[in-house]
Amino acid sequence: MSKKLQGNGLWESSRMMLPQHKEQSMSALPQTAPPTKKEFEMMRKSIILPVVLKIVEKKSVEVEMSSQTLKPLYSAAAKVLANTIRADVQQSKKDLVERNIRVFEDGKDDSVLYYRYICRGHEDRFMMTKDFMRDEISMQIGVYAKNLIAALQKLVKNNR
Repeated sequence: MSKKLQGNGLWESSRMMLPQHKEQSMSALPQTAPPTKKEFEMMRKSIILPVVLKIVEKKSVEVEMSSQTLKPLYSAAAKVLANTIRADVQQSKKDLVERNIRVFEDGKDDSVLYYRYICRGHEDRFMMTKDFMRDEISMQIGVYAKNLIAALQKLVKNNR
């Protein structure tokens, strides 16, 4: 008789659970907290930086093919920027792995990109508009360029 009751759902659904046992079983389940603001920033950075790198590398190739007078300077600066960004992309990936965070592109339409993430077992989605990404990419390139210029100025000042 017990064989007939196993696996058909009738026996399992007829079990009674005391409130104390229910609380214990619920507390035994892993509680997953949503990502912190810093973790969302890390996820955003992991999406934006590879695009920034691709743009800088593309511009580097365009400069090398051009006939500009300062082509060697522009090309060298673009390569230094690309190397710095590449290192940051690798660090960003490493940081996500250390925090057990995974981000996946989930789809896109004309003006929005959708991403799915898993952060310490918590799974959800977020979106970024293409306008937001464009602004972030421009800002990131500006920050990298500003840092490169500051490093060059410091180097020149120390060599005097």
